[in-house]
Amino acid sequence: MKSPRSRRVLVSLAAIGLLAAVPACSGGSGEERSADGKIKVTVNGQPPQTQAFERMIFDQDVAEFEAAHPDIDLEPHEGFMEVESFSAKLAGGQLEDVYYVYFTDPAQIIARRQAADITEAVKELPHVDKLQPQLLDVFRDGSGKLYGLPTANYSMGLVYSRPLFAKAGLDPDNPPRTWAEVRAAADKIAALGNGVVGYADFSKGNQGGWHLTAWLNSLGGQIARKEGDGWKADFNNDLGRTALDHLKQMRWTDDSMGSKQLLQDADVQRMMGSGQLGMYLAAPDNIPTLVKQFNGKYSDYGLAPVPEGKGTLIGGEGYMVNPKASPEKIKAGLTWIQWKYLNPDRFDSFTKRYADANQPVGLPAVPNPDIWTGALRDQQEAVKAKYANVPAQNYATYLNASTTIKGHLEPPSAQQVYATLDTVMQAVLTDPAADPGALLSAAEAKVNATLAQVR
Repeated sequence: MKSPRSRRVLVSLAAIGLLAAVPACSGGSGEERSADGKIKVTVNGQPPQTQAFERMIFDQDVAEFEAAHPDIDLEPHEGFMEVESFSAKLAGGQLEDVYYVYFTDPAQIIARRQAADITEAVKELPHVDKLQPQLLDVFRDGSGKLYGLPTANYSMGLVYSRPLFAKAGLDPDNPPRTWAEVRAAADKIAALGNGVVGYADFSKGNQGGWHLTAWLNSLGGQIARKEGDGWKADFNNDLGRTALDHLKQMRWTDDSMGSKQLLQDADVQRMMGSGQLGMYLAAPDNIPTLVKQFNGKYSDYGLAPVPEGKGTLIGGEGYMVNPKASPEKIKAGLTWIQWKYLNPDRFDSFTKRYADANQPVGLPAVPNPDIWTGALRDQQEAVKAKYANVPAQNYATYLNASTTIKGHLEPPSAQQVYATLDTVMQAVLTDPAADPGALLSAAEAKVNATLAQVR
């Protein structure tokens, strides 16, 4: 699923079966060396020309890297994880030596042997052991072998309107930490009238199921659990009913969610950008979207940890290596990944380029993704504070809690699961007589049928 959807859409490859037919031996990425004898490495992740700033940064980095590594010839390709072309590139031997993936896909890629084992090769790279362990685990198999490296991540939190908090007599510096506090705050904000909504949630376009997953995670639950070699639905229980009962109470008892429902991300972002919404679940990258696309102001928004804090839905991106790449190409490819994405020596210069271009600095997102631990995390935070041009203090409670909350990946066949759970969210938010228990039971059967196809 795509983050708030200022992310690129994360359509699970496994969900639409693109990987199943790809032979494990596929791969291969052209010549070993360029005409001048350099080791040739193809990489994707180059932004399109329509994203002028991001493309400029990427191309500048390629040139700087090649100057610093004269024995490596990088061949950048536009694109990320495009479901329409991924399987064909794998089968036809056109997959890049270093390729971009979403967190939803490494498990299936590893199971089908479509990525190189880099366990030994990364031992030569600096700082890998300082990455957050739960992010590295996304790229490990059951025996602990490593097949990729994380370069950015997101986790869900609570985006809220500081002006509306102040108007409602709430403390913008002390945001809700439980769902009961969210409900109470939403009620006070909605009482301001004039069409103001206290809390909004998604229920359409598979985003309702995505957010119900985030609710379950926050309460310590999950949408699906592993059983042996398969998966089973794990939401038709007390935690699932608690989440839906809470939504139902805010919607119908308190009337703090407004009458307009069947919302998607852009609907909710428009409400927040226009100053008509108090709170919604989202990741940090929603805040630039609110400003750039919906006329918001950075000073107006706060970001708190996900309520309850017993778990949070995480996602992100990283890079894996073609299984047919030679040891020399693997080494060169990992050198690129580390130099560009995982390089504390470039914290300052990389961040300064964003600040100089008036790109937002101060969020736990690009150019300072929250992927580090310990001293390196502190080092990056100091650089972020040095160049911050948005009010980083507004996001402090989120950032301080981010490494203490258990992260949950999206479930297998996420899009199909979310489509089923959309109907549950829609019913609760549009029908005052909706029965959460009955809705969850009906959805459980459908989700189990979907999960039975996961291999």
